Amino acid sequence: MIVLKSPREINIMRQANQIVAETHHFLKEMIVVGITTAEIDRLGEEFIRNKGAVPSFKGYRGYPASVCVSINEEVVHGIPSKKRRVEDGDLLSLDIGAFYEGFHGDAARSFGVGKISNQARELIEVTEQSFFQGIEKAYPGNRLTDISNQIQKFVEGKGFSVVRDYVGHGIGREMHESPQIPNFGSPGRGPLLKKGMTLAIEPMVNVGTFRVKTLVDEWTVVTEDRKLSAHYENTIVITDNGPEILSKV
Repeated sequence: MIVLKSPREINIMRQANQIVAETHHFLKEMIVVGITTAEIDRLGEEFIRNKGAVPSFKGYRGYPASVCVSINEEVVHGIPSKKRRVEDGDLLSLDIGAFYEGFHGDAARSFGVGKISNQARELIEVTEQSFFQGIEKAYPGNRLTDISNQIQKFVEGKGFSVVRDYVGHGIGREMHESPQIPNFGSPGRGPLLKKGMTLAIEPMVNVGTFRVKTLVDEWTVVTEDRKLSAHYENTIVITDNGPEILSKV
């Protein structure tokens, strides 16, 4: 069942997502070559808690950290480690959630550390742009997969591929609510978009194949061909006038 949110609930979600957006902004400024991914996680958790929220991911289905830190060929769910240090030229993806006054916020960002390759830079840009292409269809009366199709067409038109095994989702009192939101597929399918829907739309885009696999830690998802991947996500709400991005500073 898709839960439509009231104006009061949307306002709380706006606050939860503000915390997520501010955490992203803070961490991007703090990340330098040599920092460990465990330190990134510690800084992120402290920031979220200092804002009066709780990290959504910590302990969720057994996930051991507060910030998903995925590097280069890692698509999503990278586990922070004291042994893993960020290197010059890395493509870093951070996925962050915050639980505030009964509601979740969720957003992901990818960016380069130090001097990155032209291919990595283009991948990051295309992944972010694909999100904004997708939400051009996030209007009441459209179908859910109108968003999905728009993302896929844009990404593949740029010569990259869209991950199939992981998708976006509804969000609210639960981190993952209905509906699932694929980043690929034919338009005109799925539920009608309605005012009050809150959706976490998150393209995951690869340089090579769209196929992925999960490592032995049972969390970290990598590209099957070990080529680069990027991730961009925002929580939005459908309004009469179209999408409002909740997870932005």
